[in-house]
Amino acid sequence: MSDLARLGMAVVLAAFVSTPSAHAACSDDRVEIRGDFGTVRFRVAVADDPRERSQGLMHVPEMPRMSGMLFVYERPQSVSFWMANTLIPLDMIFADETGVVTRIHENAVPLDRTPIPGGDGVQFVLEINGGMARQLGIDEGDELRHPSVSGDLAVWPCDAE
Repeated sequence: MSDLARLGMAVVLAAFVSTPSAHAACSDDRVEIRGDFGTVRFRVAVADDPRERSQGLMHVPEMPRMSGMLFVYERPQSVSFWMANTLIPLDMIFADETGVVTRIHENAVPLDRTPIPGGDGVQFVLEINGGMARQLGIDEGDELRHPSVSGDLAVWPCDAE
């Protein structure tokens, strides 16, 4: 079963909010974000090639609460998303090559074809259920951690506590 199919299934996935000192090692299926609120973890499918990125979360009827999809680009660039064929509202969290959150677009409207620009210098985009970013307190300037963020550049590298 593909990562996208697993993500689309309504299964309970382990994810939780913790204190900044309770970090586990990085893994490909988890994104962590830390900020003034503490640390939050999301189970993710990774879209790191053009085919996976173009498919995204289209046609996914529901997504477990602390889950999402991480879009990984080869280099920082200007990106724009839309919600064509996407059935659930999403928050889009845009981050630069260091993992710093640069922009958050809240509650993107399902099936809307209006472009959602992420800005320049975006290398990572985390899509989560609509409204979650605000509910958890995620904000611009927070730090994202995942093995795809280069350890040389990462503000919060995988080997840091």
